[in-house]
Amino acid sequence: MYTARLAALTTALVLPLGALSLTSGSPTAQAGPTTATAARKATSVTVRSLPQIVQPGAKAASPAKAKVPLIVNVTPKRRTVVTLQVRTPQKKWRTLRRATTDGKGKAVLRVVAKRNGAPATYRVRVGAKVSAPTSTERWMRPAFSDTFSGRKLGKAWNHRGTTYNPSVRRCSRGSAAATRVKGGTLRLSVLKDPKRKRKCVTQVGGKTVRHAYRLNGHVGTQESYTFTYGVAAARVKFPRQAGQHGAFWLQVDSPDLRTINPKRNGTEMDVVESYGAHWGDNNSLGLGTGIHRYVKRNGAVTTISDGGYIPNARKYLSGPKDNYYSRYHVFSVEWTPRYYIYRIDGQEYWRTHKGISGTPQFPILSLLSSDYELGRLARGDKDLPQHMHVDWLRVWETGPSSAK
Repeated sequence: MYTARLAALTTALVLPLGALSLTSGSPTAQAGPTTATAARKATSVTVRSLPQIVQPGAKAASPAKAKVPLIVNVTPKRRTVVTLQVRTPQKKWRTLRRATTDGKGKAVLRVVAKRNGAPATYRVRVGAKVSAPTSTERWMRPAFSDTFSGRKLGKAWNHRGTTYNPSVRRCSRGSAAATRVKGGTLRLSVLKDPKRKRKCVTQVGGKTVRHAYRLNGHVGTQESYTFTYGVAAARVKFPRQAGQHGAFWLQVDSPDLRTINPKRNGTEMDVVESYGAHWGDNNSLGLGTGIHRYVKRNGAVTTISDGGYIPNARKYLSGPKDNYYSRYHVFSVEWTPRYYIYRIDGQEYWRTHKGISGTPQFPILSLLSSDYELGRLARGDKDLPQHMHVDWLRVWETGPSSAK
């Protein structure tokens, strides 16, 4: 049990990406035609706001300027027109725009968090039906926020996996030398280890291979900040090349493995892992996601994985010139006692009811080079260094506070 626990706390497990599939969520709403009759047939319409987790763009930006996704659901489930309205300072309702739900009656509407200097309140109409209002106020004060200002990593962060790990990363280890804070961003890198002059020798696919020893950017808040339930989000751009994987993930603080129950054991939440623009299947652009949860098999504690590559990852981009490598996107997890929902700029791409943790977890940002992927760099060691950039990370808690 000690070995399983130690591995869970120090090592990111590898998703069996090729063997798993995902179900994607609702696209951002598009304007389109429908009939007034269809609108009047709606029996209910709901709308709820999430934190400011919509901010695609090429440059670093303040999270206070990110937009809010409003999640709209209409029943019966079908494609129909919805009307978005905002409450004015005079407590009247003003129409902002119209949009069309998808075939499941869902839409994601992007709005500003504040109007006239105060949290905004919105509602949605479908024919004669009107949703209850939803306010952005509950999300205006994140419990944890780091915009990586200054020149040093904040005290909340610690460096992880700082020794070479023969089981997964014989040739790589975490190091402060592979992190840099500058220009309002955190840069995580894969660098050659200058103290290791000889090549690292390892076995990959039954073959002996030699690569330069590497230093990885790998940081987390385990010693300073954890939380239970809420929304965690990071604005990130990844390296285009394969050969390493950038990730934003949550790990359990102290798993209790005496009884296998995710409420006590926790679950590794891989909100996003990027394996390179041309890697993976299902037009994923190299983006993977999922969870790793504890199970007991043949009397021994082990982990199993749910998730896989994100199908058709291009549809979450803002246009044909957008990408995940030279432009930032906000990746988030909504963690409740009943489900996890993962989103890109407010657009759902995966959800599950399995392995729902009920114990404190902490965020991790990493650019790791596992032994199995070292040979994927186009020119091998000549293509080092590689970089991942993080503009900001925020957590909005909905459960008990776990600040240490």
